[in-house]
Amino acid sequence: MIELNNITKSYQMGTQTVHALRGVDLSIDAGEYVAIMGPSGSGKSTLMNIIGALDLPTSGTYTLDGIDVSHMTDDEQARIRNQRIGFVFQQFNLLPRTSALKQVALPLMYGGYGKRERYEKAEAALQAVGLGDRIDHRPDELSGGQQQRVAIARALATDPSIILADEPTGALDTQTGIEVMEIFERLNRQGITVVMVTHETEVAERAKRTIWLRDGLVQKN
Repeated sequence: MIELNNITKSYQMGTQTVHALRGVDLSIDAGEYVAIMGPSGSGKSTLMNIIGALDLPTSGTYTLDGIDVSHMTDDEQARIRNQRIGFVFQQFNLLPRTSALKQVALPLMYGGYGKRERYEKAEAALQAVGLGDRIDHRPDELSGGQQQRVAIARALATDPSIILADEPTGALDTQTGIEVMEIFERLNRQGITVVMVTHETEVAERAKRTIWLRDGLVQKN
């Protein structure tokens, strides 16, 4: 499903060139559950941004479901993200005065769904993460764990084939983090590919495979 060949990514910081990725080769099959680990500055977030079609590589090729994503325009990348990829972030990224239902329906609006279908799919996604009785609640009326569940439901709403999660338990206490990980495991059993960046060993151990990055290169795959 995900195939990266000799991926590099460099940034210009003033007069200095930063080489975030230095030639990454990586394959992830459909239905896998993969954790990406590595020290700060190893290239984890840069790699996640490229896999998620949020950024383009400086060189190399990236194919997703057989589609070359490496040289897409911004609009083509946006279409791939909306149709195939669900994102979950550490800080939830929820709108403060918006109900859970409307939060989850938002990517469906960008996907061109009608209002009735948007809300039906959004409610079904909230049911799937155990928040069917919280659809009208705003973020300030929800616990941290519930807010992350809303974020997971939002990622699920468009029926993605891949979920990318960047430190999804980083802002949660231990027990709530375990509950959130159980949701990811259940989604993976249902056939969704899960790729997760984490610095927590106990979180990575729940994945089926761990990819280690160091200095912009895959150390162990």
